Amino acid sequence: MFTNYKFLPTNIEGLMLIEPFTVYDERGFMKKTFEKNIFLEKGIDFSPIEEIETTSKKGVLRGLHYQNNNSQAKLIRCSKGKILDVAVDLRKSSSTFGNHFSVMLSSENKRMLYIPRGFAHGCLSLEDDTTFYYLCDNKYSPEHDSGILWNDEDLAIDWGKVAINQIILSEKDKKLQTFQEFKTLHCDF
Repeated sequence: MFTNYKFLPTNIEGLMLIEPFTVYDERGFMKKTFEKNIFLEKGIDFSPIEEIETTSKKGVLRGLHYQNNNSQAKLIRCSKGKILDVAVDLRKSSSTFGNHFSVMLSSENKRMLYIPRGFAHGCLSLEDDTTFYYLCDNKYSPEHDSGILWNDEDLAIDWGKVAINQIILSEKDKKLQTFQEFKTLHCDF
């Protein structure tokens, strides 16, 4: 049995939920997560140059990150466990500026999220030893790294049933700016 790629538009322009090409048989499955020509046919001009693998324990929240003046498009997938993945539209000229989209990505559902340039991204690990990947079209640049607080009141992201006292954040992520502070910046995505 096999399933072809499915590209599922979201309520935010450019943000795409993707079900990859997958072949199942008695041995297990084989999954093709990216093929440039198929993505181009669906209007996604994505040329990845680096991939980052992250493993987190349950309750680890990473984000909401973005790169100032050196933005990255990303293809996010989870190969073990599950994450709640969130993208926030930071494109000031967009009709969905400040809106967010969240989706469960897991080893079971095999879904991926394509996030174009101009978005903040965050994810919450919902199981121990969850492993996920970021396929990026631009290099990580520490000097351009920035972000918005995960629990910003203006964004009002529903992170699910994980209790606030169970959230594990890096020191950097505890000190990120608010969405109101971001809006005063002159970022051009």
